[in-house]
Amino acid sequence: MPQMAPLSWTFMFIFFSILFMLNCIINFYNFSYPIMKKNKNKISFVLNWKW
Repeated sequence: MPQMAPLSWTFMFIFFSILFMLNCIINFYNFSYPIMKKNKNKISFVLNWKW
């Protein structure tokens, strides 16, 4: 099996590094948190004391 030239290894490293960075950037901007609806009219804090 013939050996690869160092320039080819460098090109492959740069190519896959760019692919990895693009993948990270796309996933970062594609991720969205679930929308949480805040109910401001209702207070959900109830104290139920049992004496």
